[in-house]
Amino acid sequence: MARTNPTEALRGLYLVTPEEAPHTLLPRVEQALQGGARILQYRDKSGDATRRLETARALKALCADHHALFLVNDDVELAAAVAADGVHLGREDAGLEEARAALGPEAFIGVSCYDRLERAEDAAARGADYVAFGAVFPSSTKPGAVHTPLALIREARTRLHLPIAAIGGITPDNAAQVVHAGAHMVAVIQGVFAAPDIRAAAQSLQERFAQQP
Repeated sequence: MARTNPTEALRGLYLVTPEEAPHTLLPRVEQALQGGARILQYRDKSGDATRRLETARALKALCADHHALFLVNDDVELAAAVAADGVHLGREDAGLEEARAALGPEAFIGVSCYDRLERAEDAAARGADYVAFGAVFPSSTKPGAVHTPLALIREARTRLHLPIAAIGGITPDNAAQVVHAGAHMVAVIQGVFAAPDIRAAAQSLQERFAQQP
């Protein structure tokens, strides 16, 4: 059976995991999934291969229970090992063609494009399933990240024919601006996981997409 159309699947709240121990991370992710998060990206730079494998398997199972997509940040080998739904690639990560060869035609592959529309156009031409721009707002996770104006999101929406994710400092209070600019997804870490009520924060962010064309 063919995979879900990317334009339909890659939409809504896109969670990125914070760096924390699995025993605290897993229940917090579950709360966010209960709030309606549609996509989860596992990001772990610890270098502990055993922990990363076990955590990825557990997170994938949670995502399956809540009908959410599970992607792995950077690590094509780990994504393949746990049969993840896809992988997200940054500037220094594996090439898109390499990831596609390893994960197959059904995988969702996203590419970070920062503030560069030409990088997004190149990724689209080479078969990316979505592109990500940011930081759209100041980010506590990456305080030195390049700033991406909302005008670039609007331009990308007119020039690209694949889903667009926006990342960086997005919260329930400012997410509507990003959605109105044309983002199909808002990628969030602290905007959900630093909230006093994780499920409510996730629900609030997901609701921003209810009226998106």
